[in-house]
Amino acid sequence: MTKKSILIGIAGGTGSGKTSVSHEIVKEFKTGEVAVIQLDSYYKDLAYMSFEERNKQNFDHPEAMDFELLHNHLSTLMKGESTNIPCYDFGSHTRKEESELIEPHHVLVLEGILALWDSLLRDLMDIKLFVETPDDIRFIRRLTRDRVERERTTQSVIDQYLHTVRPMHKQFVEPTKIYADLIIPEGGRNTVAIDLIQTKIKSILPNKRA
Repeated sequence: MTKKSILIGIAGGTGSGKTSVSHEIVKEFKTGEVAVIQLDSYYKDLAYMSFEERNKQNFDHPEAMDFELLHNHLSTLMKGESTNIPCYDFGSHTRKEESELIEPHHVLVLEGILALWDSLLRDLMDIKLFVETPDDIRFIRRLTRDRVERERTTQSVIDQYLHTVRPMHKQFVEPTKIYADLIIPEGGRNTVAIDLIQTKIKSILPNKRA
């Protein structure tokens, strides 16, 4: 495949600050230079299940993700072609009918807890990052997010964290640190790491604006 884009993977536990890192990286560049794609958009569609069955699923396990579709979409974008990425409804655990058109960009950022899990995805990546944050801070961020953005109760968030999120982090997320080119403590607050990444991206962009 002749690559017309570079791909940066940003992994890390839930609430680690991956999104903050992505935003800090992107805001330095012009519109059309960098696009951020959320791994969460590629949860498998569970519309064929009853709502009760969907709620019992382990959404922190790699099998919950449609890595094959994601790989196809990223490959398409990296060849300089547009694609439509899914829009996921976290309330119903199904894909929405509408999708989001993504045009080709010089730099693609894939952000998600399991961004470094799949070997085929890693093979596409030019830069691999892992954001590391203490467990207690990550849990508080997860609790706040899920209550506000996903309309979950406090107890349901606690139960999910203890039964699936925490053990899945230990089993599947944390081990992917070994694939990272750079481990970033403190997420978007780590200005030195952000500056290093931005400088690297600028050196790769066509106009070489360092």
